[in-house]
Amino acid sequence: MKNDKEQFINKVIELAQKNVLAGKGGPFAAIVVKDNKIISYGYNQVTSKKDPTLHAEIDAIRKAAKKLKTFDLSGCEIFSSCYPCPMCFSAIYWANIKKVYYSAAKEVATKYGFKDGKIYDELKNKIKSVNFMEIKTKGSNLPFTEWKNKKDKIKY
Repeated sequence: MKNDKEQFINKVIELAQKNVLAGKGGPFAAIVVKDNKIISYGYNQVTSKKDPTLHAEIDAIRKAAKKLKTFDLSGCEIFSSCYPCPMCFSAIYWANIKKVYYSAAKEVATKYGFKDGKIYDELKNKIKSVNFMEIKTKGSNLPFTEWKNKKDKIKY
């Protein structure tokens, strides 16, 4: 009998294949698991929903947070059909998920025409194909000062 982690990874592979065949998006699916139970499923729906942020991991994280009624998914694990792209890695980080299991390496996504490798290279080399320009004004830090002084803030 296969272990639970293998069953979860096989499930995301199956879901990713179905997603491609259904024409919903790329070959990506993810599930969020807590206490060995599936909390949510996520699918890449970038092309079908016309949303460049609708990646499988982000979809699964949003659904899990809604279901668990918290932005803090500590204690959860995520299973993905592929190594998460930088955007999804960031979402995983912000959700406080400490374990990620994946099936295909990020190099596989790059090989099949996805931007993962290019973005990781840009982050690593600090060379950007997108221009970032800071516009500093007198009030640039004001929202952060307000945040610092807010007594009833919810830290995350």
